[in-house]
Amino acid sequence: MRAGIALGSNIEPRLLYLQAARRELLNLHEGSQPVFGSRVFETAPVDCAGDTEPFLNAVIEISTHLPPDELLRHLLEIEAVLGRPNHHSRNSPRTIDLDLLYCDGLTMQNTELVLPHPRIAERAFVLLPLADIRPRMILPGHDSSIVQLLSVVDGSGCEVYSESIY
Repeated sequence: MRAGIALGSNIEPRLLYLQAARRELLNLHEGSQPVFGSRVFETAPVDCAGDTEPFLNAVIEISTHLPPDELLRHLLEIEAVLGRPNHHSRNSPRTIDLDLLYCDGLTMQNTELVLPHPRIAERAFVLLPLADIRPRMILPGHDSSIVQLLSVVDGSGCEVYSESIY
């Protein structure tokens, strides 16, 4: 199964946190492999306090045998290892934020996980890096491709920071 994961950080060293999260994702289990990795974008904070620092954001796609709920548990463990508290206020500064965006064409909704991620279509900071790796993908529940979704959101405040997360 291919899974798309959004990575974000706004606490220095931001790029090092993204790179560390990427390494941890590839060490999840034997057979977990990177398929695609986007450029890294610096983005203005969204729905955060006025003094919040800019984020670095990227998306990677991995090939994994883990079911989505187990993959989500691993993402939360990686966040904890990289210094993000288990209990944090919404949209607070973070060393790392990992969001499971999609798992192939699966749809699911339970108390822990909604797939595809319900706010992908609203967020330029997710759509920009996702368009790097899967521009023509149409997510379940949407009629438009990623680049079409991107064309109708405000991408101001988003700039390329690095050509690679590596």
